[in-house]
Amino acid sequence: QVQLVESGGGLVQPGGSLRLSCKTSANIFSQYLMGWYRQAPGHQRELVAVITSRGLTNYADSLKGRFTISRDNAMNAVYLQMNSLKPEDTAVYYCNANHTFWGLVYWGQGTQVTVSS
Repeated sequence: QVQLVESGGGLVQPGGSLRLSCKTSANIFSQYLMGWYRQAPGHQRELVAVITSRGLTNYADSLKGRFTISRDNAMNAVYLQMNSLKPEDTAVYYCNANHTFWGLVYWGQGTQVTVSS
């Protein structure tokens, strides 16, 4: 069973930055498509960013230029650098691993990000 553990969330003022980390137990981590999703109160869970095993990325249009996803295959980890945070970024952020070849999907427990003055 692949485990995903997010960390790095917390309270930050508007305009501030946070770096989220997702550490996995996957021995074949490099084969997974990794992503960050978020869910705000009263909203559906939405895609934030994804990164392929080779480092190709895609972002939600509204987040381009502010958020950066990266991965370290040697450390079995994926990161989300969040800059210029806005109150509307407040949500629980979830790490996702998707081994599309085998149809395996895993989710972390989520980490709370609150942007407020």
